[in-house]
Amino acid sequence: MAASPIAVITGASSGIGAATARQLAAAGFRVVLTARRKDRIEALAAEITEAGHEATAYALDVTDRAAVDEFATAFRSLAVLVNNAGGALGADPVATGDPADWRQMYETNVIGTLNVTQALLPALTASGDGTVVILSSTAGLSTYEGGGGYVAAKHGEHVLAETLRLEIVGTPVRVIEVAPGMVKTEEFATTRFRGDEERAAKVYAGVDAPLTADDVADTITWAITRPSHVNIDLLVVRPRAQASNSKVHRTV
Repeated sequence: MAASPIAVITGASSGIGAATARQLAAAGFRVVLTARRKDRIEALAAEITEAGHEATAYALDVTDRAAVDEFATAFRSLAVLVNNAGGALGADPVATGDPADWRQMYETNVIGTLNVTQALLPALTASGDGTVVILSSTAGLSTYEGGGGYVAAKHGEHVLAETLRLEIVGTPVRVIEVAPGMVKTEEFATTRFRGDEERAAKVYAGVDAPLTADDVADTITWAITRPSHVNIDLLVVRPRAQASNSKVHRTV
């Protein structure tokens, strides 16, 4: 009996990463869950295993290159890498934004994705049928007021995906970018506003059915499970109530 193909998911402790891990496991992948919060990914791995699927947890900070390189030694062959780790901090204008926030967002969203992709690309290539998924954002395609630092980081991640695809064409590795719009998860906005739940709630106020983590995970899983010769270069997914980053229909 052939071994299950392996999928690594970064930022798998909550939200889109956790939902993607569940869905890829259900689709037949052995999922390797990485995140800084060891307790969260171990609990998720146990949940997935109890459901009859295969899952392993590995505590990892994607911005720590030495740790990422050590992690990569475990893989001779790898089917899928989902670069999900990232996030936003603050919503200050460019004139008053904290450079430390900008730096942290760039380190996590761009350098973290670069670290893991570089380290695992040999194993993805060795599989003969590898897939790199980069979870960017509609913030990587257009800007909005108060989003400068996050937008800059996600533009960097978007360009990383585009450039990698150009550079490795002809190898047996696909590069898929999924760019979600408004997604309501348990932590994204709360983390962005440093625990201010009232301010976080205003992001989604009056919006009829923002995307869920499961919606985005379903999109990611669909893209990964297309036939090997089919590459979903860029898939933008928004809720029906959102026409652009700054055009959202609200009922209140």
